[in-house]
Amino acid sequence: MNKTTKVAAERAHDQTKTVLPAEVARGVYVENAPSAESLKLMHLLIGTAGGRMADDVRHEIRLADVKAVKGMRNHSRGTLRQLFIELKQAVLIFDDDETQCEVIGGFMDEIRIDHQHKVSDDLLITWYFGRTFRTMADQSCHWAIMDRQTVFALSSKYSIMLFQHISSLTNLDYVTSKTFTVQEMRAVLGVSEGKLSRWTHLYRDALKPAIAEINQTSRLTLTATPHKIGRTVASVEIAWEDKPLEGRKGARRELEHSKVGRKVRRDGTAETPVIAFPSSGSVKDTQPWDKIAREHAPKLEGRHTPDLRQLADAFRKWCDSKSINLDASSIEKSFTTWCRSYSAR
Repeated sequence: MNKTTKVAAERAHDQTKTVLPAEVARGVYVENAPSAESLKLMHLLIGTAGGRMADDVRHEIRLADVKAVKGMRNHSRGTLRQLFIELKQAVLIFDDDETQCEVIGGFMDEIRIDHQHKVSDDLLITWYFGRTFRTMADQSCHWAIMDRQTVFALSSKYSIMLFQHISSLTNLDYVTSKTFTVQEMRAVLGVSEGKLSRWTHLYRDALKPAIAEINQTSRLTLTATPHKIGRTVASVEIAWEDKPLEGRKGARRELEHSKVGRKVRRDGTAETPVIAFPSSGSVKDTQPWDKIAREHAPKLEGRHTPDLRQLADAFRKWCDSKSINLDASSIEKSFTTWCRSYSAR
């Protein structure tokens, strides 16, 4: 029987896919499930390590390589530090077949973020995977082959957790669905204790939007069928199938396009013009942003308006720090309010 690490080593040349131990893909987090950005970083770290993920060795990646990944934010040392803290807090649990006991441990061991690497003149990130993860990866004989572009395009942890779980099942013979109790579904999605406790809230705020996002950006089509005992939903069946060729082409086109307006297209209101703040460059002669900046940004001495490229870059940075999407429904109002207190200094 092949081992996960062997499959990962054999596919090291394929930069479009990541081989994940099925034990990780199926959501072995029992508490402190990471955020979407942390999960994306986890996939990047495992993909970078490849067949060496179970080895007790130091791995490394440059900040420039992290920034080059489409779908991840423009991270700094400070934002990466927070993501690594989340990954350190994630709990892994699995049954060790050799010792016949349950093992509880962590995903990460030591992480170092150099201020500036002497050779590359870039911020260098080095890490060791935790013993529990390495043992799990070493013993794993089941894996999920994840499409990296889809993973990095998904916007919520619920979507990523569900997608990686289902991806670990899609290659099983004659298996096209799985039934979860409501509590198991909460664990798969990584829903925090005390949140979305009622089925209606779990479905509306986590499961339904996760399925919609996966269906829009992946090769799979997922459906959810609740099963009741009396009036109470006791379980939910998740079924999946591969899209036909045209469906896969549509998902690929969606991934190649900007994420701006993706939610609008997913919700079926794409005929409504999407007002999104430009993702790069100046807002000069770009409406309504040029007009808002000129009318609301404080005037500089001797000039009619601040430098509009500098102003736009500052607003994008502010949005990133507040986790505000540039295509948010209230982005025009946010930009107007922000401009009133803008200072080029």
